[in-house]
Amino acid sequence: MDGVAKGFFKYIITLVLGMFIGMVIGVISLNTLISYRIDEYVTQIILLEAKIDEKDVKLNRLEESINKSKFILRNINIELIYEKGDDIDKATLIKHIKNKYSNLLGKEVKTIDIEMAAEVIDNRIMKIDDDEYKLNVIKVSLSDELKIWVKVK
Repeated sequence: MDGVAKGFFKYIITLVLGMFIGMVIGVISLNTLISYRIDEYVTQIILLEAKIDEKDVKLNRLEESINKSKFILRNINIELIYEKGDDIDKATLIKHIKNKYSNLLGKEVKTIDIEMAAEVIDNRIMKIDDDEYKLNVIKVSLSDELKIWVKVK
């Protein structure tokens, strides 16, 4: 009878331990999948918030200058040449850079000094979370759209 009790005890311990290990593995794999999806959603949210902010600023500037029939700045486009980092940091950098130039929207193009516009972010260091990014302006184009190519290190 003593041998049967030991065998039964071993069986129960093995069963409980197997269920526990299975639950831990399941929780870890489920957590990995969900965190990947959440990162994608956070990136999308940041990009969409940046677009909304940009559209709001653009709309306000254009409404202020709608009565003028002058050649005005209508859009700001930032192209990042990115060496490393993730999409969340890239979206955040674009948002912050566009915020630096938001006061130029709606202004007459001939009044904008393109060299001063390039100097706003050239050789600037931006901190996002614990990472530092150095911005170098490579090229600037100005028409009804201000287009800036920025190298990020």
